[in-house]
Amino acid sequence: MPRNDQNTRQWHLLRRLDNSSGATLSELVNSIPDDYPKNSRTIRRDLDALESCGYPLVVDRVNGQTRWKLMEGFRNIPALGFSATELMALIFSRNLLKPLEGTEIQAALNSALNKVAAALPPQGHDYVRSMEQMFSVGLGPHKKYREHKQTIDLISQAIDKRRTAQMRYFSASRNVTARREVDPYYLRFAAGGLYMIGHCHLRREVRMFAVERIRSISLTDHPYQMPLAFNIDEYVQDALGIMRSGRRIEVELLFSKPAASWVGDKTWHPSQEVKQLKSGTLRMTLKVADNDELVGWILSFGSQVRLAGLKRCGQRSKQKQKKLLDRDVGCPFYC
Repeated sequence: MPRNDQNTRQWHLLRRLDNSSGATLSELVNSIPDDYPKNSRTIRRDLDALESCGYPLVVDRVNGQTRWKLMEGFRNIPALGFSATELMALIFSRNLLKPLEGTEIQAALNSALNKVAAALPPQGHDYVRSMEQMFSVGLGPHKKYREHKQTIDLISQAIDKRRTAQMRYFSASRNVTARREVDPYYLRFAAGGLYMIGHCHLRREVRMFAVERIRSISLTDHPYQMPLAFNIDEYVQDALGIMRSGRRIEVELLFSKPAASWVGDKTWHPSQEVKQLKSGTLRMTLKVADNDELVGWILSFGSQVRLAGLKRCGQRSKQKQKKLLDRDVGCPFYC
């Protein structure tokens, strides 16, 4: 029997044992997914293995039935209120914090996870390590923020105290550094980068600023109020990744048969709608902002995609459509 099957089966058992009423042996057997080996003898061995790892199991007789459960004091640790499986999940998620390594945010979260780890019995760490052999975290391209620790800390203070911030910000599009006054609303981590979202006094609208481009920042004594109507999810809803500038358009794409399977399995944007065609190709519709980020994303699929149409677009979008269609000429997918 593969070691991974045993780990996964025991994980399901712990989730079921988290219930304060516990579970009978038959209920534990039924809690295991059908595609894993399960019978009463196997489950008894798993229960013994969990006990040997330091998980205190209690056996009660209730209405003539034998029920297993985690010891009450262990199931809900008073200082934290986490169950055993929640504790292990938090410890396992440590690798997700790597892009923020060296910052106060990462240090605070790391401190919290260390406290979580201290709440597990020593044997429980062996179980966590065995789980780490089953799962791996791949972060993809991302920026590093160790050198921007002070900037992130000051932004966090400005958000917490609701204070306007003064900063020197480098605009990559205009290749200039200028002074700005901003009311910071949120810090947002997206597409491997950290961004400050806030009201720019110069532009008189909410803007998004890349943290690594902030050359200097300081807090003022001027308080601000974030508008009650401001919603962060609505603000970024048109962005395919980061860029939200440009009017919203409806993009219709046609992916080749080889690309259809893996493209359709992913959620690229909340507005995404996909349909598998009889030919094996995939039709995808997105409602996103019309900008260079969208164009770059479409072109990244090379010969495996065709731009089928753009709706509710101005002349700028039509020019982009022509550019993309011109690029497709001679492509084997469309011949």
